[in-house]
Amino acid sequence: MENAARLDRPKYNRKFLAVLDGTDECAVAVTFAGCRMRRTGGIVKLLVVIEPDQFQHWIGVENVMRAEAFEEANRWLDDAEARIKALGDIPVEREIREGPKADELEAAIAEDKDISILVLASSKSTDGPGPLVSSIAARGANALPIPVAIVPGFLTDEQIEELA
Repeated sequence: MENAARLDRPKYNRKFLAVLDGTDECAVAVTFAGCRMRRTGGIVKLLVVIEPDQFQHWIGVENVMRAEAFEEANRWLDDAEARIKALGDIPVEREIREGPKADELEAAIAEDKDISILVLASSKSTDGPGPLVSSIAARGANALPIPVAIVPGFLTDEQIEELA
């Protein structure tokens, strides 16, 4: 029943969630989300998840590494927000979370009932779709209560404009 409640939400509350991880493909997902929200109305929510296993050092080193990770996350968010603002007057929300990426992604979706679609971009590499896409696919079709849009990572901004 919770999933049905999401569909009844007014359109102006609707959010597309894009997860940033520093890859080139993130820009594709962000552009797609921004273009869709410009056309249909809504908010682009940007999420960066900092995984805690990066900080398994002495406390002083851990604090420095955590601060650097948050600085990098904010740079990613700044870049993504600038990309969206270049598309038009599209509202943007930003969030940084700490924890295992897939768990924090699921928690973010569970906590924010206005998130209606998760937008990811596949890797440009021939090695596979990318770690986040693979992780979500491995959890099964019913792991998330919302649709997942996987945009080909090789698309240009012009191609995204045509599709979105």
